Amino acid sequence: MTKLTDLCDIQYGYAFDSGAFTDDESYPQLVRIRDVKRGYSETYYNGEYPEEYVLSAGDLLIGMDGEFNIARWKVDGALLNQRVCKIIVKDNADEEFLRFALSKALKAIEDRTSFATVKHLSAKELNKLEIPVPPYEEQKKISEILHRLEKVIDIRQNELASLDELIKARFVELFGDMADSQCKWDKCKLIDACADSNDIKCGPFGTQLGKDEYTDSGVEVWEIPQINSEFKTMPTHFVTKEKAQNLEQYSIRPGDIAMSRKGNVGRCAVFPESFEEGIIHSDVLRIRVDGSRVAPEFMMRQLHYSGDIQHQIELVSSGAIMAGINVTKLKDICVYVPPKTLQDEFVSFVKQVDKSKVAVKKALDETQTLFDSLMQEYFG
Repeated sequence: MTKLTDLCDIQYGYAFDSGAFTDDESYPQLVRIRDVKRGYSETYYNGEYPEEYVLSAGDLLIGMDGEFNIARWKVDGALLNQRVCKIIVKDNADEEFLRFALSKALKAIEDRTSFATVKHLSAKELNKLEIPVPPYEEQKKISEILHRLEKVIDIRQNELASLDELIKARFVELFGDMADSQCKWDKCKLIDACADSNDIKCGPFGTQLGKDEYTDSGVEVWEIPQINSEFKTMPTHFVTKEKAQNLEQYSIRPGDIAMSRKGNVGRCAVFPESFEEGIIHSDVLRIRVDGSRVAPEFMMRQLHYSGDIQHQIELVSSGAIMAGINVTKLKDICVYVPPKTLQDEFVSFVKQVDKSKVAVKKALDETQTLFDSLMQEYFG
């Protein structure tokens, strides 16, 4: 094991005057913690600054609050702000090897760091950090292997993003801009696109049911994390079949649209055909459209893609601490209902693209598994 300070110098950021922060792009970018991972900033600095805190593209930075990310900066001339530090590698270490080794070590520190609201990484913790370091040539070999896998992961992720954009482009091609006042499709309230007034419903959990009423197995309780993953992750809470029967009005079944009421407000996903009926949590809103007039997949995409509808959802969201959708007001937002045949054409296209996404996702998962396995082998 070798001390980090024997492998690199650590330059800590400068306490720039927040009064000189600006959104004027004619000034230098200022690196804030939230910017480290993405590699660029949308905050600029209109003031005097020491030249030694000017960064170059490719510099290796660590965010010292929240998630302890390490990443390469992408922009020349940005300013190294406080609570961000720069890693300057010495001649006995390979910079890419150190980046991978530190990403593993920082995650371990993050996992064991206690916090009240935000986790903090101290200079003392960094200075005493030790990592396993083989000879230089072996460092190079390891970093090249991991870098190649990292590139493949990026390619697969970009492929998935491109397929999502393809679906969005097809939606616009078929239905046009639904934010346009000249949109030709029939228009109605969201509740009128459902068969019944109870088809827009939020669950009873959080107030009506206590934690002691959950069980280890039984009928699944579907919550926000499952919506955010588009139902790729499974529930962690359950209720008995008897209780689920008593809560039938809060059920969710294949074809229902689930919407996040809090946090990532308005995020939607269609409940998969292969799943059994479950129960929704109070943070989840269920929309059950009239299948004879509206395809769930089409309506879900309309709720996501239409800037006009997103604006309407924002208007019916409120909360002093965390935004939450007002269900009564949501029922009255306006949506469009094109001919069902056109909706079905779009849904068929989505199904074809989804087949490609499954193949890409499988390749991504396999590469990610190999990458994680090698990270564990090299760095413990």
